[in-house]
Amino acid sequence: MSVSRFRSRWWPAVLVAAVAAAAAPFAVDFTAGAAPTAVTLPPAGAPFDYQINGGYTPADGVRVVTRDREDVPAEVPYNICYVNAYQIQPEEIGEWDEDLLLQDADGEVIIDEEWDEALLDISTEEKRKAIAEKVNGWIDGCADTEENGFRFQAVEPDNFDSHLRSGGQFGEEEAIAFARLITDHAHEAGLAVGQKNGAELSAERDRTGFDFAIAEQCGQYTECGEYTEVYGDNVIVIEYSADGLESACDGFGDRLSIVQRDKFVVTDTTDGYVRKTCTDVT
Repeated sequence: MSVSRFRSRWWPAVLVAAVAAAAAPFAVDFTAGAAPTAVTLPPAGAPFDYQINGGYTPADGVRVVTRDREDVPAEVPYNICYVNAYQIQPEEIGEWDEDLLLQDADGEVIIDEEWDEALLDISTEEKRKAIAEKVNGWIDGCADTEENGFRFQAVEPDNFDSHLRSGGQFGEEEAIAFARLITDHAHEAGLAVGQKNGAELSAERDRTGFDFAIAEQCGQYTECGEYTEVYGDNVIVIEYSADGLESACDGFGDRLSIVQRDKFVVTDTTDGYVRKTCTDVT
């Protein structure tokens, strides 16, 4: 696993508005199909650990863990499977058809420079369906993975906010439509689905189909309330600084699952490892 699995993004409201305005008009039918299989949400406020760059034995008392889709579930009551759904891990770009990669006017693949990840092209219904077929295969893998009797109960599809890096080639509506292709499939597989970041789109829950939220740095950027307004206490918070942890804990420490991890989310035997919770805030 590479450190590129780590995400930490915040985009000013003015940029969100600009990208949304640049995107072409778009419409999609979000009529619900068959009722999804019942899913189980993470226990609200439960001790949490974020282990997307390699699993390790969780600290005593941890009840919820996120791990990468290529990892196995932790031996805790609730496991979440991380999937990079809207962008491509650098080492996996060769596994995708070129026409599903977002390209600029010169035919160059658009890269998220911060993480060296190519953006997937979700600008058309045909491409969204083709991309979802592959991503949903990964989700099936999450649903089928078992280790010592422990399984994944939810999926965390990352880069819901990739429209902000698309150069206006697709926008919020396409991101929402693609999310629905993922959530419907995950529900059929018996998995809950967490909205990963994108606080400004939380109010679109009825269209995305998300069940809970996973918010990075919402304490740092005073966004946690945007998630709780929609998801109540079903919000998991990951901070990457002491200030962010203190802010999140001050406002929501008695309600939400909140953890501070190191920037690269390394394992507990690696230099730089950090895991703190609200009990560490003085």
